[in-house]
Amino acid sequence: GADVDAGTNVVTGADMATGTNTATGESTTHSPDFAKIRLDFPVLAREVNGRPLVYLDSAASSQMPAQVAERIDHYHRYEHANVHRGIHTLSQEATDAFEQTRDRVQHFLGAANRSEIIFTSGTTDSINLVAHSYGGSTLRPGDEILLTQMEHHANIVPWQMIAERTGAKILVADVDEHGNLDLDDLRTKLSNRTKIVALVHVSNALGTVNPVQTIIRMAREQGAIVLLDGAQSAPHQPVNVQELDCDFYAFSAHKVCGPTGFGILYGKKELLEAMPPYRGGGEMISRVSFEGTTYEEPPFRFEAGTPPIAAAIGLGAAIEYLQSIGMEQIALRERELLEEATKKLAAVDGLRIIGNPAERSAVLPFVMDGIHASDIGTLLDKQGIAVRTGHHCAQPIHDRYGLDATARASFAFYNSSEDIDRLVEGLEFVKTFF
Repeated sequence: GADVDAGTNVVTGADMATGTNTATGESTTHSPDFAKIRLDFPVLAREVNGRPLVYLDSAASSQMPAQVAERIDHYHRYEHANVHRGIHTLSQEATDAFEQTRDRVQHFLGAANRSEIIFTSGTTDSINLVAHSYGGSTLRPGDEILLTQMEHHANIVPWQMIAERTGAKILVADVDEHGNLDLDDLRTKLSNRTKIVALVHVSNALGTVNPVQTIIRMAREQGAIVLLDGAQSAPHQPVNVQELDCDFYAFSAHKVCGPTGFGILYGKKELLEAMPPYRGGGEMISRVSFEGTTYEEPPFRFEAGTPPIAAAIGLGAAIEYLQSIGMEQIALRERELLEEATKKLAAVDGLRIIGNPAERSAVLPFVMDGIHASDIGTLLDKQGIAVRTGHHCAQPIHDRYGLDATARASFAFYNSSEDIDRLVEGLEFVKTFF
């Protein structure tokens, strides 16, 4: 096993279950023991309202394995120092661990260069950075930004702010009744005026997996750049930004078994090098005088101030943990859970699953006849079952279906068939109140 005290590695239940290839971090062919992996998550052993917890809200925030929590704790106890600035041992150790995360993320996303990986406070911050720095410096009156009806508010509001500032215009591609992006409508709305296409890779409200490679090719033909909101794709499937050929890709640590308040922006090197800083301060400068300041090269140009060092190290540990299981294996496991849950929920009388997209991630939004989503959530919680209710920060897509709220069960590789059965039992219990 790895020496956790040294803070160099993360031991996972998955290592033993899969026989990980430590050179690549990807698991070997035989299937992981997911029952064993589940034991890595201490919260899943607790009770809520006198019942064993069933956690079905991973799309909002995934749970954290003990190995990641221990790695963060190790930094706080034994390595705590500021990064990049000190020549003393603690600062060197903290800097090494911090920058190792950049290398891990580069590998995780298949980026060409470590300087293309920028540390942010999350997906929202990453999108704001692109909107204000790239958008703010390149958009002109009459230019167009193309979004879709299924965007999270984090991929709508920053573009509205920058459109107002620059005189650019926002167009929105439609979604059909099944929850698929209408590619004909998107093609119609793309033109040589389109400068930026910003869309979700996987919808948090519907679970729709968008055909992003096709969309990126369509955008390229018009000379537009593409930003992918990867908050719901990075945790659930292998992602290779070079194969996708997206210009920017954003995700959050807390959805990939890591800590909150930290995230990643990938950007193509040539774009980042041409972009002005988004925030000013220490760390992002080359030289400062009162006559003027010269800025660092990316990524540091976009990382002003002392970063959340523990969170960065935690993300590195979380990625190592996920890769020890294998993203392909995680995707397969979650597909099985989704198929089982879809079948079992569809059999619940009076329940309607929203959307039926061509490809869906492990997210099931639903409504029940005569029962408000918040009542469903409250009564399920009484039985120790955690689901999300509301508009999931995606009001436009709810408006598209004439809904003010849905209940959403979202699954991760640490869920089980028993969790699905408990959810179905729970929903039958909810119906007894109405």
